[in-house]
Amino acid sequence: MKRKSWLRVLNSCSDNFKSQIQNRKWSGIVAIAVSFAMCGAVVEAQQPTKVPRIGYLSVASLSGMADRIEAFRQGLRELGYVGGKNIVSEWRYAEEKPDRVSELAAELVRLKVDVIVSGGNSATQAAKKATNTIPIVMSQSSDPVASGFVASLAQPRGNITGLATLAPEIGGKQLELLKETLSRLSRVAVLSTPTISSQIVKELGLAAAALKVKLEFQEVLSPKDIDTAFRAASQGRAAAVLSLLSGVANPYRTQTAKLAVKSRLPAIYRNREDVEAGGLMSYGVTVTDLDRRAATYVDKILKGRKPADLPVEQPTKFELIINLNAAKQIGLTIPPNVLVRADKVIK
Repeated sequence: MKRKSWLRVLNSCSDNFKSQIQNRKWSGIVAIAVSFAMCGAVVEAQQPTKVPRIGYLSVASLSGMADRIEAFRQGLRELGYVGGKNIVSEWRYAEEKPDRVSELAAELVRLKVDVIVSGGNSATQAAKKATNTIPIVMSQSSDPVASGFVASLAQPRGNITGLATLAPEIGGKQLELLKETLSRLSRVAVLSTPTISSQIVKELGLAAAALKVKLEFQEVLSPKDIDTAFRAASQGRAAAVLSLLSGVANPYRTQTAKLAVKSRLPAIYRNREDVEAGGLMSYGVTVTDLDRRAATYVDKILKGRKPADLPVEQPTKFELIINLNAAKQIGLTIPPNVLVRADKVIK
């Protein structure tokens, strides 16, 4: 073979050899890159996902909050949250001891929970004092604007939002139910506190004028005032009692029911718990619905929304509860047209 032919063969072999080496180098680089990517994915997969931690704060006892707590948990489940798996809950109850709630609120702050859910005005007030950075969701508040929790229902502005039990028409509805139950009703004792919304008092006054019923307000500042109020109601010849109380009277529901029976006065309350404790009837907000809806606020906040941007919602569901045992004790027959409208009848 001629010398030029040999050179062409050698050059061709040399080019092929270089090409193979270069291809192997690129293959190695790609393999290394793929390995790094896979390692990164494994490391990322091994990194534990942060499980959000929420705190629930209430002045009440665990037994007294059972239905509300279950409603809140149901709301969380409906949104895909399972306790112990993708959410952790810290439950704090003051067991009807208001002086403990501030300490419990501070404890939740030290735990660095992501959200605090408050079960009432006292709990919200304690949480508000404990932190101005951790989001607070009110599961219920009688009047969050008047209480200073939010700037307005539409624009809370601070770190607090949630749900309000504010429904000024409730007092008027309670009075209408009493009038339907006692057709000759002309005088009613109203148990109230200085913090009762002026709008509620106004609506109640309008209803009283329309129904031609005279109202006698009995101010209750402490539990001992409840006994005084019932005595005054009897002495003032009131034919029934309408209670606008909450909070201060909660631990003494059974005592209040017994006083009503002793005074032989039909009484209507705002909370179903009062009837379950022996009271005659209640008409008010379905609070378990508010607790269930509170879970939607927790979900939005955990997904990045700010409390200041979430308007406070008002109640949409109301319930009438009647206790026939209490009616029997005072010799009262509940008219069929009232009884048929009850959401629950205790026999």
